[in-house]
Amino acid sequence: MTPEDLATAGLRYEIDGAVATITLDRPASRNSQTPTMWRTLARLGEQIPDEVRVVVLTGEGSTFSAGLDRNLLTPGGGDGQESVAGLLALPDDEVSSTIRAYQDGFVWLSDPRFVSIAVVRGYAIGAGFQLALACDLRVLSEDAQLCMKESALGLVPDLAGTKPLVEAVGYARALEICATARMVGASEAVAIGLALTAVPEAELDTVVTDLVTALTAPLPGAVRETKALLLGAAGRELDEQCRLEREAQTRRFRELAALMTPAE
Repeated sequence: MTPEDLATAGLRYEIDGAVATITLDRPASRNSQTPTMWRTLARLGEQIPDEVRVVVLTGEGSTFSAGLDRNLLTPGGGDGQESVAGLLALPDDEVSSTIRAYQDGFVWLSDPRFVSIAVVRGYAIGAGFQLALACDLRVLSEDAQLCMKESALGLVPDLAGTKPLVEAVGYARALEICATARMVGASEAVAIGLALTAVPEAELDTVVTDLVTALTAPLPGAVRETKALLLGAAGRELDEQCRLEREAQTRRFRELAALMTPAE
């Protein structure tokens, strides 16, 4: 992917060893999101190298993401970019397939090959909240405010955010957060399980660096296998989960044995 593609999508992408950092880079619009951004995120997800163990997702400036670029809700809005309003002219099956393509920009962040971290400063609204929810872990600044704004617009969250929200806080709290479209502050987000921690903005980068260091310390296979086990655990019967644990551990034993065997 070229720098021009990334710039058009409002993104920056950097790899430093085992860490990939993706930055929403539209600070003038509070990192509002577009279909072009979602499609580009999906393409980035397809090309993350196997050696990457942590993906850090952040926003340029003081706001993680204010959600969908509202210009794209107006026919012809968005300076020639793909418009969400354009969906209204499509038959139902094409609307569904287009939204599916948008969702691909979010769901790849749960790939077991790496651990994804959303670093949230300021607001994460609507699509911004769902992008943070797509990540495995969320670290917030103390001024962070999260909001599932869709119901206030007469819409539903459709960017793969409903499942991780329910898994994080339970059905009743998730329903209340979505249906009321209220703001969830950083301290509440930590208390109800939406975020790992909330720290002063000046400490945020240090906390994330320490977390990345801790996540990349174990052997890669151990973290990847563990993430894969935990991702589906809630939907599995105990017997199946135990079987998968046994199979994963057998693979770990084999890899460790191979590492300890002297090369001939």
